[in-house]
Amino acid sequence: MEKRREYLIVDGYNIINAWSDLNSLKEKSYAHARDKLIEILLNYQGLKEFELVVVFDAHQVQRGKERRETFLNAVVVYTREGETADMFIERTVGELVGTAKVVVATSDWIEQTMILQRGALRLSARELAQEIRTTLTKNEEYLRQDLKGIIPIGQQLTQGVKGVLEKWRRGKT
Repeated sequence: MEKRREYLIVDGYNIINAWSDLNSLKEKSYAHARDKLIEILLNYQGLKEFELVVVFDAHQVQRGKERRETFLNAVVVYTREGETADMFIERTVGELVGTAKVVVATSDWIEQTMILQRGALRLSARELAQEIRTTLTKNEEYLRQDLKGIIPIGQQLTQGVKGVLEKWRRGKT
């Protein structure tokens, strides 16, 4: 049986405003805050199996057209003029819910209510941050366990091989 697709849809500015480190970064540069959020989410996505959609409001941009950028396995959407991130998310949830598991990350209570009514799950900004921290911690523990018992390459080489490599490193053959 084929595994059901999973999506994480993130209300970008809502998360940026809720996470203090990104919120303070936003004060200096919205672009940097957006890039940092995307970086964090891509790292998280790399440890989980889901399709990532990050949505940013651009509804107040005059004559703005919807723009999509692809980063690795993620899609970043800037909404068109007159369309909020909430509107885009609600429409997308409606399109996906019957065929996929959909989780929306937002702390907007009204938006949470709407997406729950449409059959999606929700994560608040705080819950998303905790989920990311937990996942990264588990991954670090797994890597530490996986590396136990591995002998560094330098300890496996004979003195003769070490000598030849050192000569090569110094440019002496």
